[in-house]
Amino acid sequence: MTLFLLVLLAAIVFEYINGFHDAANAIATVVSTKVLTPRQAIMMAAFCNLVGAFWGTAVAKTIGADIVKIEAITMPTVFAALIGAIIWGLLTWWLGLPSSSSHALIGGLCGAALATTGGDWSVLKWSLKVTKATGISHEGLWPKVVIPMITSPLAGFIIGALIMLLLMALLKTMRPYLIQKIFGKAQLASAAFMGFSHGGNDAQKTMGIIALALFTGTKAHSFDNLPPFLHFLQTPTFTIDKWVIVVCAMTMAAGTAAGGWRIIRTLGHKMVKLQPVHGFAAETSAGIVIHIATSLGIPVSTTHVISTSIMGVGATKRLSAVKWGVVHRIVWAWVFTLPATALLGWTTLHLLKLCGI
Repeated sequence: MTLFLLVLLAAIVFEYINGFHDAANAIATVVSTKVLTPRQAIMMAAFCNLVGAFWGTAVAKTIGADIVKIEAITMPTVFAALIGAIIWGLLTWWLGLPSSSSHALIGGLCGAALATTGGDWSVLKWSLKVTKATGISHEGLWPKVVIPMITSPLAGFIIGALIMLLLMALLKTMRPYLIQKIFGKAQLASAAFMGFSHGGNDAQKTMGIIALALFTGTKAHSFDNLPPFLHFLQTPTFTIDKWVIVVCAMTMAAGTAAGGWRIIRTLGHKMVKLQPVHGFAAETSAGIVIHIATSLGIPVSTTHVISTSIMGVGATKRLSAVKWGVVHRIVWAWVFTLPATALLGWTTLHLLKLCGI
């Protein structure tokens, strides 16, 4: 029971860090265009994240049950995965790099699972076809993590560029001050949609980890001797309980309210100079990509998507409008996230074993 409480605490810490690290993505553009002040934007994002977090559990089920074989997972595995993700999240936040908390959590879980099974790679679910009432579903690391890791940023870039080109064609005869006025208001809606989409995808990842810990603890009989008022912790089948959803939603909102100005500055100011119409196009395209992914149960990186959406919008002005040096730093952070967090999860699990846990 003590270890589960540590896991729950680590999960809450990770979700809080995710709030001020990743949720800044939802508001970087609306701050950069000066439609809202950082404080106003952060409070709006916190509310939209809170609402979005209650939108389904498909992503949570993917994280908790479709990445690794849950029958091989122990409570120390989940704890090690969270610690690896937290270390990476804090490190990249300190450096001002918008890396992916989603991929950090997945990498940590894979590394810890490998350490738990003594390096048995079959513990990872690479690709599975599952027949459901709605048809055949493709699950596992390859269709739900690896492919979307590549296609979702590309989709953000392409859709962002297409929306911006469409707006340029529609607005070419309109006066600049009128465009500024219209999209100064429209960007409030697009920023809210982006925040809602972010909450719907990112908060669910921690829900999946907590649900996995509850299932693992129940399987290991860790909750057998609890008093009656704690019997709600017993989870004989993998499900996402309501209290888990509420805890994760509130924690992410609190983390968002605490702010992530370092990341906002990188995304909204350093990559490309934005006007409200550009911010509207970037947020709308990113929100669309993330919302579709959430509906399909795909844990995408909101950081990847909003970053490339901003790049796609900026590239319609001219390729030199995008500051590619900053983009290069971001890409390197993306590339290293999965292997680095897998190593951190693996190392943490072995340290726990040395401590007799």
